[in-house]
Amino acid sequence: MAKIYHIVPSTLATRCSFQSSIAFLITICVIAVIYFAGENGGLYDQKEELLTNNSTSNCSSDQNHSSESCDLFSGKWVFDNESYPLYQEDECTFMSDQLACQKFGRKDLNYQHWRWQPHQCNLPRFNATVLLERLRNKRMVFVGDSLNRGQWVSMVCLVDKSIPPGLKSMHFSFNNSLITLKAKEYNASIEFYWAPLLVESNSDDPVNHRLPDRIVRAQAIDKHARHWTDADILIFNTYLWWKRPFMNTLWGTFGSTDGIFKRVEMLRSYEMALRTWSDWLEFHIDRNKSQLYFMSMSPTHEWGEEWGRTTNDTCYNEQEMIEQEGYRGSGTDPRMMRIVEDTIDDLRKRGLQVKLMNITQLSEYRKDGHPSIYRKQWEALSEEQLANPTSYSDCIHWCLPGVPDVWNELLYAHIFT
Repeated sequence: MAKIYHIVPSTLATRCSFQSSIAFLITICVIAVIYFAGENGGLYDQKEELLTNNSTSNCSSDQNHSSESCDLFSGKWVFDNESYPLYQEDECTFMSDQLACQKFGRKDLNYQHWRWQPHQCNLPRFNATVLLERLRNKRMVFVGDSLNRGQWVSMVCLVDKSIPPGLKSMHFSFNNSLITLKAKEYNASIEFYWAPLLVESNSDDPVNHRLPDRIVRAQAIDKHARHWTDADILIFNTYLWWKRPFMNTLWGTFGSTDGIFKRVEMLRSYEMALRTWSDWLEFHIDRNKSQLYFMSMSPTHEWGEEWGRTTNDTCYNEQEMIEQEGYRGSGTDPRMMRIVEDTIDDLRKRGLQVKLMNITQLSEYRKDGHPSIYRKQWEALSEEQLANPTSYSDCIHWCLPGVPDVWNELLYAHIFT
């Protein structure tokens, strides 16, 4: 599995660390509690609120550590039907039919009410207005495949109600590869750019990309990257579209006769593509401006026998999560994540920080969170397809509200760290 990256809590938690004596620790913590309990929260600034919005203290009594770090990705799912979901499916102006499970007939809605609870601290509550203020005069761009697009839809839904109807708009450009939500009051944009393999490929059309022979130009990324060069926050992913033993790889341009075309083992081609991506970042990203994130693998739940069902079962009709701690399905490939980790580590050595968002393990448990047959992609499923859920269930993408909202809560916490 991917390495786990730690988040250092706010300055308050550091102040609450053991300094010289237990008495001093208690004094500081009491002051902190009083400080944070100020009338209407007016005694502390916005940044501290975002980073320490905890109902319990993060103060450390360990005399061997000067500060306590919190791993937001290590935790458990807690049922919470009072404060979750963070929005209603039918209230989101820009909800995607592919992810609107309730709209297309799903009756069990418990998947909407699960909250992620880190073991050692609390996840900051998502505040759309605060995020939009941070994005004032800025661009947040999600780059990748349909899973990253699903996270983008989640982010759009999370901020939707905080933008007055007359002050928001959706735009499609560059052959619909780029979709932009514009919040006019803030001059802020939240965008999605379709690049399922990050580098150039014959699957770059956002609609007509279902090709049996997938081809990548593993050393070509400028065609895509020029659309997000000046972004302030960039969130990348690429995984699902590489899931095959070999990848047809082209050195040269599509349509030319002088290029080199080879069938390359997938991991090697994936490594080359991420090298191209990282080299581009190194030489084109403004390190004083841009925040960079890479989403780890989104797990699939297509094989019911992996959690005790019969061979033909899928995620269809699954209403409970997997309780086996550390569960990993066969749809998750740790070899690919090691390549991502190595690429990010190498970038760090070159002076560029990319934060790996380790959402894989927490998502592994959520076999209940997929659309299965309750969705519409291009057309709604026919009666015959609905009668055969084993063959037509979508166990890859995620219902909204649902799991991707937690990914965005984690992203929100990182943005303000």
